[in-house]
Amino acid sequence: MAPAARIQLMQENKWNKNNAKQAGVLAMFYPNLQHRTNLLLILRKTYAGIHSNQIGFPGGKYEKGDKDLSFTALRETEEEVGVPRNQVQILKSLSKVYIPPSNFEVQPFVGLYQSSGPFVLEEAEVAALVEVSLDDFMDDAKIFAQKLSTSYASEIEVPAFHLNGHTVWGATAMMLSEIKELLKQIL
Repeated sequence: MAPAARIQLMQENKWNKNNAKQAGVLAMFYPNLQHRTNLLLILRKTYAGIHSNQIGFPGGKYEKGDKDLSFTALRETEEEVGVPRNQVQILKSLSKVYIPPSNFEVQPFVGLYQSSGPFVLEEAEVAALVEVSLDDFMDDAKIFAQKLSTSYASEIEVPAFHLNGHTVWGATAMMLSEIKELLKQIL
């Protein structure tokens, strides 16, 4: 799901990731109230920052007290949506994704949470939950291309997901694409 311009920049090694900040995010699957599998995304608050008002996974920046990036992802998920970190089972780490505008290298993890909630939003950071059913997520009709301007290119066509009325693109879309491919292999 990486735009062609991004792939070219990565191949040309135009980005200096040596000083990238580290982050961990969690792609968390859980049962909804009807016992169907959902994937949790969040809508970030509007603020004066690069990722303002975007859809993403719960997670955030590695802090000194974190023992590793999976701990970071679990800690941040607990802070942002109220899921107790000791109740999430990490299944797998995914490919790291570098995000040039914010200079973060993000390690995504896939995890299972056996409860349907309740979720408690950190109101300073999270505007809303985006609870995506597994059926919607796996529907190939939810993938499309959209023209956007990014930090490294103007009016480029980016692959994206249309989920619950939201456009999900960029690093989150790349992570979702990897998850979807993994799920296709086992479903």
